[in-house]
Amino acid sequence: MLRLPPPHFRPDVAYGGRYGDDAGSMARRRIAAELARRHGLVLRDGWAMPAIGIDCYVLEVPAGGSPDAAAALLEQDPRVAWVQRVQRFSGMAVAAGDPLYPAQPGGRYWHVAELHRSATGRGVTVAVIDSGVDPSHPDLAGQVAEVRNFADSPYRAEAHGTAVAGIIAARGGNGAGILGVAPGARLMALRACWQQAADTRCDTFTLGKALNYALLHPPRVINLSVGGPPDKLLSMLLDAALAKDIAIVGAADPRGPAFPAAHPGVLAVASLEEPLYAPASAPGRSPAHASGTLRAPGRDIPATVPGARWAFVSGSSFAAAHVSGLAALLAELRPREGPATLRRTLATTAPNPATIDACATIARVTGACACSCMPATASAP
Repeated sequence: MLRLPPPHFRPDVAYGGRYGDDAGSMARRRIAAELARRHGLVLRDGWAMPAIGIDCYVLEVPAGGSPDAAAALLEQDPRVAWVQRVQRFSGMAVAAGDPLYPAQPGGRYWHVAELHRSATGRGVTVAVIDSGVDPSHPDLAGQVAEVRNFADSPYRAEAHGTAVAGIIAARGGNGAGILGVAPGARLMALRACWQQAADTRCDTFTLGKALNYALLHPPRVINLSVGGPPDKLLSMLLDAALAKDIAIVGAADPRGPAFPAAHPGVLAVASLEEPLYAPASAPGRSPAHASGTLRAPGRDIPATVPGARWAFVSGSSFAAAHVSGLAALLAELRPREGPATLRRTLATTAPNPATIDACATIARVTGACACSCMPATASAP
């Protein structure tokens, strides 16, 4: 990562696409190329990230070389802010008027159709940083305000991102498919991941580019239904987003802490049907209390998939999507509420502090009974 010197970096400027073409960016790319030649590396790619004041470059270590040794040499150069490996991330899914609404846990337990009497997410933008979303799907037509591709492969509609997008904001009353938690919201489909067989893959660089774009064009909510190891670049971008009062929802890993859900300030969400990892440092406390993880429907969820089709999906990826939709409803009702207040609102309106009760949450905010006002069950049959 190369630092952006003051003449080229101004945090009050939205550089957009032109930033990468200016003379300063070309000069920094020449520096990256010089460093690559000096240390016998291959410069593969680069991207300006003015939201956090750095340029990011991907340098490849030749076969037989030592990544750790190369990193140590690069970090000795004062022009280099830091060096890190490109981490790998994956989607948190498990292989597995609106006809499908009765089958939706969001319908049975969250009563979302009744919640829409109070809010639909109107005027709220949710960024879905994921694999490709299908904007032509019947349940997503008109719901996707923007499509961007930050992966190396050409843009294509993919299952994971399309499912997440539909759970958040599928159209209502169109006589087809499902009903999103926040059908009035608009989506930014930021493709940073790609489908690989039955899995969804991303990396530090693609996620970083998408987060940087979101910071330059701020949504109200960011959904990150991915998980992987801690990452310095992504941590800086997440902190910058939280500082802008953007709510970030991450998919938790029931097997243990996972990034970015474990990052401070991110709303970590697991499927309410899955047991949660209990940290050894918190004896006598429930996993939910110990980890701060919230719970939402995440098993056998009817969801949109590419090609005007629907399928049942499971995993914390889709639990997180429910919470991103609910966050959009709250953002409509309380547009100035920040992520910390949002977490307190979500965590203090249910009989079990870990399990989100959507009806009680909206009732607390509006001061009126949003739906049946019956407590949400802790698990689905």
